[in-house]
Formats: sequence, C-alpha cells, structure tokens
Amino acid sequence: MRIIRGKYGRRRFDVPGNITARPTTDFARENIFNVIENMTDLEGLTALDLFAGTGAVSLEFLSRGCSSVTSVEKAQVQYRFIRQVAQILDDPAWHPMRGDALRFIATAKESYDIVFADPPYDLPGFAEIAPAVLRSELLHEGSIFIIEHSRNHDFSSLPGFVDHRVYGSVNFSIFIKQA
Repeated sequence: MRIIRGKYGRRRFDVPGNITARPTTDFARENIFNVIENMTDLEGLTALDLFAGTGAVSLEFLSRGCSSVTSVEKAQVQYRFIRQVAQILDDPAWHPMRGDALRFIATAKESYDIVFADPPYDLPGFAEIAPAVLRSELLHEGSIFIIEHSRNHDFSSLPGFVDHRVYGSVNFSIFIKQA
C-alpha cells in the first residue's frame, strides 16, 4: 500500500495477505483526493474514515494535513494492520478504533469536517448507509461526505448530493451537508 501525497507521500506498507478488505485502488484514491482538495483545503480539518479497511484513505487524510483522523474498522485483521501502521508513524492526529461502522453512525455524537465511507459492496443494507450518515450527527453544516460504491447504486436524489465520479469500476458519490 502506497501513500500518494503529503508529508507521508511515497511511503509504502506491506499489507498482509490475509486481509479481506477491498482497498480503494491507488488510481481511484489519487483522483478522489484531487477532487476533495479542489473542494477544500484539508489542512486542519477533522476526518472520519468509516469501514477503514487497510487505512489507506485515513493515511491520505493524515498525510495531507488533517488535524484529526478517526478510522473505524470492525475486522480484527484489518484493525491490527491499521494499529501497526499507526505505531510506526506515531502521529498523534490518527485515532484508529475497532468497532462496527454502522453502530458508530447510529450513535455518533461528534461531527467531522469530512466523512469517507467505503463499505463492502455486498454488505446487507448497503443502500441505507448514505442516508444514515446524512441524517446522523457525524455531519455539520458544510461537512463533506463521500461514499464509495459500485455502479449498482445511484445516490443522486439524496439531500446535499453535489457530484458523482467514476474511476474504472469505482464510483464515488459526494455530498455537502446543507443547513
């Protein structure tokens, strides 16, 4: 796994072979971060990475200057890998959490400037994740929310929808929380 840009840019970490996550490709990650950085300056923002997997998206937020990055991952193998990388980097802005992202969404009391969700495409109830995040406490006015999904989903009718991007087989729907 490669960190693309920022203070940790070009650093690589060997992902264990037993990880079951579907990591966002370097190509898709680089392009969606170009879109994000054209929308806002990440320096000093708070970010949440739901269904963090290998932590690649969290690392991009961290590397590009977010003041706080929370990564939520349920699977023990993936969480262990995230913790190992966090220990290597020893960056106090990174906060890995082992837990269920769906429960985290439902019980959230804190909001973030940017929320990224990359649920497993075959997760039961996948279509309900974006609406749940949009009505949760995770977002405040002006927060950016991005969900990664397959082409089988269309979130354009949800409130705050601003863009849909496709990079190969990876789709991103982008929202800005309105007042």
